[in-house]
Amino acid sequence: MMIRRATLGLALGAMLIGGQAIAGSVKIGVSAPKSGPQAGAAGAVYWPTIELWAENVNKAGGIDVGGEMMTVELVEYDDKSAPEEAVKNIQRLATQDKVDFLAAPYSTGINLATAPLIAKAGYPQIVATGNLNDLEPFVQKWPNTFWLLGRATDLSTGIVGTLSEMRDAGEIGNKVALVHVADAFGLEMMAGGKPALEAAGFEIVYETSYPLGTQDLAPVISGAKEAGPDAFVAYSYPPDSFALTEQAQVQGFNAKVFYVGVGGALSGFGQRFGDAVEGVMAMGGVNPEDPAYEAFRKEHIELTGVEPDYWANPVVYASMEILKQAIERVGSLDREAVIAEIQGGTFETVIGEVSFDNNIVGQVWNVGQWHDGVFHGINAKGIEPAAEPFVKPAWPN
Repeated sequence: MMIRRATLGLALGAMLIGGQAIAGSVKIGVSAPKSGPQAGAAGAVYWPTIELWAENVNKAGGIDVGGEMMTVELVEYDDKSAPEEAVKNIQRLATQDKVDFLAAPYSTGINLATAPLIAKAGYPQIVATGNLNDLEPFVQKWPNTFWLLGRATDLSTGIVGTLSEMRDAGEIGNKVALVHVADAFGLEMMAGGKPALEAAGFEIVYETSYPLGTQDLAPVISGAKEAGPDAFVAYSYPPDSFALTEQAQVQGFNAKVFYVGVGGALSGFGQRFGDAVEGVMAMGGVNPEDPAYEAFRKEHIELTGVEPDYWANPVVYASMEILKQAIERVGSLDREAVIAEIQGGTFETVIGEVSFDNNIVGQVWNVGQWHDGVFHGINAKGIEPAAEPFVKPAWPN
């Protein structure tokens, strides 16, 4: 099912916003989960942020396209968390709706599945919710793709650096329980994370995987608990991150480090577990005291009624800021020229100044940790950490 969203009452032809003449609209195609196992996460970090960006652009007068102000029109589809559905959606957006640009889809697997079609249609694909280990050959094949989360190894090995730091300080021992969701994301994380743990001298005392959409993760936690690790590391998606944390609390699994993957940086994660979230680590992060993030967070709450997370929301917003700035610098809707501008340009965004080296960003938050109800980045590439890691206290009774 397609959903057309005419942001701020768009109309065909010229109109006035903020006293400026508006000459039509820039149509942005958006395909992401509104149903299926990834709908909850996309509903928290993707959809409200895309819509906030469009609303903000239109409130400010639109996009300046060669001296003509054009409003943003979002054309939305539900990909049902399925790659094959996403491919159909992108095909329809490109050939039937004839959108001017696309917002990159949600999740690693779906970005990979749709990349050939997006490239064939000539759109830039600024990926804010996915990554890959072997990005260089991928970018060489699809030079229209841009990666705001860097390489998968940056994220998967971030926790290894944090564990090594804590072990060297005498805060934890050497034993790790390692689990992952069995899809493209989990496999990419394991491809970098497991060898890095072994190279750093950690002993993997428990290892398992589980299918995407698994409801009962109690056996995973009971197996990890029985192995007696110092650290629990899960390359998980949001529903799994919640379920694993809940089961660890229920079963009294008190590893000194408890780390989950995507979803652990959600504001809803902190709200769900309350005081029990203290010390939990997860993938991603921000400096929560950065003025740009503070302003973004306040605005996001005011305009969407949804609290942004401490990682993905601002990255998604930055991807759209980059697209807008590139269009305005080029002064037209020429997609080839916009791709070239993104490749060589520097952009001011909510996550700071962004530029790409071979289409890959060099500044990435890898690991964050909850402290006093706020998620602080503790491990990053090219960015100063916002806080130091600490041993997680035991789950409250």
